[in-house]
Amino acid sequence: MEFASQFLADTLKRLRYYKDVGDKSFEQLTEAEMHHKPTGESNSIAIIMQHMYGNMMSRFTNFLTEDGEKEWRKRDAEFEPMALTKTDLKDFWNTGWAMVLHTIEALQPEDLHKEITIRSEKLFVLDAILRQFAHYPYHVGQIVFIAKMIKDKDWKNLSVAKGGSSAYNEKIQAKSSAVQGPSEKSEK
Repeated sequence: MEFASQFLADTLKRLRYYKDVGDKSFEQLTEAEMHHKPTGESNSIAIIMQHMYGNMMSRFTNFLTEDGEKEWRKRDAEFEPMALTKTDLKDFWNTGWAMVLHTIEALQPEDLHKEITIRSEKLFVLDAILRQFAHYPYHVGQIVFIAKMIKDKDWKNLSVAKGGSSAYNEKIQAKSSAVQGPSEKSEK
């Protein structure tokens, strides 16, 4: 598979992973916990979700044809508490991710060389995707960090459990060995 096609496929795979990490974090939280601010100046998970939704909708609506910072976006308002239910927040989250994933799924390999603009700055599509790929996992990490602080000992781990690296590595190696045929194993 050529590089551009593989890049788009890998990008979708990784973005879906980060959405899933967020989804699994929200499952563990109550509505009140999603609005909890660890400090007076920090953001709640709800505010981070509001911001991500605004960013996703702005950046990926008419991605190839309009500036990624839409006139209708009210970025500053994204950082103000809104009276949103957990269902409302999850709807924002899912709608934003659907916009991102649908837009990237529709891209063709040759689109990566096209120029778009974000806040009047010209970027190649490849760079614009990388820019958002750095932005969204950054915020998902914040969500997980705040959720872990809130849940503390009740947090259900989303990846390799603390102290469980060896067991996890053995499990992955066993799975990989089972997938490979005998001739593939002997060639290594």
